[in-house]
Amino acid sequence: MKFGSVSVQQASGGILAHSLGLPSRRLKKGRVLSDQDLADIAAAGFSHVTIAQPEAEDVLEDAAAARVAAALVQDDPSAENILIGAAFTGRANLFATIDGVLQIDVDAVMELNAIDEAITLATLPNYSRVTARQMLGTIKVIPYGADEASVVQIEEKTQEPVLRVHPFAAKSVHLVLTQTPGMKQQLLTKGAEAVRQRLAALGIKSVKETIADHTVPALVEAMRNVDADLLLVLTGSATSDRGDVGPAALIAAGGRLTRFGMPVDPGNLLFLGEVKGTPVIGLPGCARSPKLNGADWVLERLAAGLDVQSEDIAHMGVGGLLKEIPSRPQPRAGGSVAPTRPRIAAVLLAAGASSRMRGQDKLLQDIDGAPLLRILAERLMSSGVDDVHCVLPQANESRAEALRDLDLHIVMNARAREGMGTSIATGVAALDVDIDAVLIVLGDMPELSIRDIDRMLAPFDPAESRAIVRAVGSDGRPGHPVLFGRRFFEALQGLDGDAGARKVVAEHPEFVVDVTLEGEHALIDLDTPEDWAAWRSARSG
Repeated sequence: MKFGSVSVQQASGGILAHSLGLPSRRLKKGRVLSDQDLADIAAAGFSHVTIAQPEAEDVLEDAAAARVAAALVQDDPSAENILIGAAFTGRANLFATIDGVLQIDVDAVMELNAIDEAITLATLPNYSRVTARQMLGTIKVIPYGADEASVVQIEEKTQEPVLRVHPFAAKSVHLVLTQTPGMKQQLLTKGAEAVRQRLAALGIKSVKETIADHTVPALVEAMRNVDADLLLVLTGSATSDRGDVGPAALIAAGGRLTRFGMPVDPGNLLFLGEVKGTPVIGLPGCARSPKLNGADWVLERLAAGLDVQSEDIAHMGVGGLLKEIPSRPQPRAGGSVAPTRPRIAAVLLAAGASSRMRGQDKLLQDIDGAPLLRILAERLMSSGVDDVHCVLPQANESRAEALRDLDLHIVMNARAREGMGTSIATGVAALDVDIDAVLIVLGDMPELSIRDIDRMLAPFDPAESRAIVRAVGSDGRPGHPVLFGRRFFEALQGLDGDAGARKVVAEHPEFVVDVTLEGEHALIDLDTPEDWAAWRSARSG
């Protein structure tokens, strides 16, 4: 990759390194400069421009990030638990699709990050508890491209998935609480409730409670009657030795003591073992509090079906000083503090009158045996979009029939004849309150692909002022679809007439990021029989 300042005449096909403000428009960094761009730059009085020029051995940033992401996840049974976001500006994010525990091949991550400084991988800590939609890691290609040899080396070295998300598999728990003479009932109740909250956050609802005297014989009897995936023991008096009541009862019951004590504070006084094949956790007294403690780390792994040995607990010491970290989350209720994948809905506009089709319906044109409207709806449903709303005019049974049996929402627009703005307003008003952004999609764009749709979702990041994502053609002309963050929902719901959302985009240029779609996918919409005939001819040719 060559980087530096060159004359405008030599910059064709280069990647703009620094944004340029021109009288007519603003060219953002990362843009591949077209001949028209260069003409506008020269007309603005610039003689030189700083660009990156890919060389024959380079892989462009998005392609490199996508290839590395695919190598990390691979075709593994756990791969379905990880979603790879579309690459944008050299970044590909990995998200969990389920609640569980993230397991990372730490050595593989270190090797990857040592191959080429241009290619980086950052992840959550190993064995993090994660929730669905939570970001697990991000691949970032720092310059505008990476060396093909480096990408190939990563692909060849990565023979097994580097990241896996293990779902919480345990469904039942037997909780044994011991009581000492004179112990208040309130302490037993508090402990049981705190443990139940922890288990509920792991999806465990079946909890059997047994109260036993704080003696070895009584606890042995309780341990022998276990019929659950996990056995938890919360003793009325802290366990202070391998020979104390809890560990001694475990061994007397025919079990095995794996570990006493852990280098995590709070949580030091934990013991771990098994009896009759059932994992046993002797909970420390701090488990009566909802705050994070070392026992949570052990419980989460066991609930996800991961083996925990004495060596694993020994390794928890690094980062285990929990009470000295005031910002440490308390995730017992299942909350996530890491970045999460935004919830994005699509509004498919299909309420137009097809007035230029001379009696035909452009949205019902046949493409490979199915109506265009259905094809677009299915592509949206197969993409990373979370929810699809299709806006139809009233009394159009043919369009409704085209969508029959699809898992989407039909929204009727009684004011469809007044223009596209009313359809956008109607569709946005129907969105759920937890939707973070909406992708506005025209119903007459046959070239729009699943890959195009996913590429439109990737850049959205309000924290980075990327709250409007606009599709553009290869020549930079604005097209469709357009994505809007929630901050613009009120403005979208106030639209009227046939101008669409152009005004919203024009009034907020500081929030707009352009995504160049393949070919002319962002620009092709077919409004007349002649348009359709020309498109079919070009497609067959």
